[in-house]
Amino acid sequence: MGFFIETLIGGLMAGMLYSLVALGFVLIFKASGVFNYAQGAMVLFAALSLVRLAEFVPLPLALLLAAAIMVAVAFVVERVVLRPLVGQPPLTLFMATIGIAFVLDGLGQTIWGSDAYSLHLGIPANPWFILDGVFPGGILLSPIDVFAAGIAGALVIALSIFFHTTRTGRALRAVADDHQAAQSVGIPLNRIWLIVWSVAGIVALVAGMAWGSKLGVQFSLAAVALKALPV
Repeated sequence: MGFFIETLIGGLMAGMLYSLVALGFVLIFKASGVFNYAQGAMVLFAALSLVRLAEFVPLPLALLLAAAIMVAVAFVVERVVLRPLVGQPPLTLFMATIGIAFVLDGLGQTIWGSDAYSLHLGIPANPWFILDGVFPGGILLSPIDVFAAGIAGALVIALSIFFHTTRTGRALRAVADDHQAAQSVGIPLNRIWLIVWSVAGIVALVAGMAWGSKLGVQFSLAAVALKALPV
């Protein structure tokens, strides 16, 4: 029974970890109606930015700088890629995200290097054992998984409230339905896309933190996004 509960909790925690990456897919899809192939590259680029900056400045400052970098990436994507493609079919936008993914992969390798890096967030590495008085040997929990699950749950709740109760959130959903119709009623499409890509970049940073501290920051981290698709 203890093994079953431990496996169940482990599966839930793994699902929450993958949901951190999946949130980025959902955000972009809700705003543009297109699948963002570049989400995995964004996770990797954000994690690389954080871990390399943390070599020179304290981790909280590195986190702020990495978030600023992801907002800057969103600004460039909106100006250079998305703005010229307003009103284009979803397939065209999807192909554009493939190009963004390759650019971010190459840019990350050029700026930050291609080595593997360890990311320490101050979370204990040793697993926790709970309910050892109830089940023989107790139930093993990973502190990193618990941290990621808490962050993912908070983000899901916050984004749900944002999309359903705020004016900007409702505008995002309107943009996904029809770009030109949204513009015709006064919704600033370019500003909306900048906001959503900025938020998706920050979500990618949080996902990169969680996965980077668990697996290390390396270029295979981008493949986590493909596993997150079923989530």
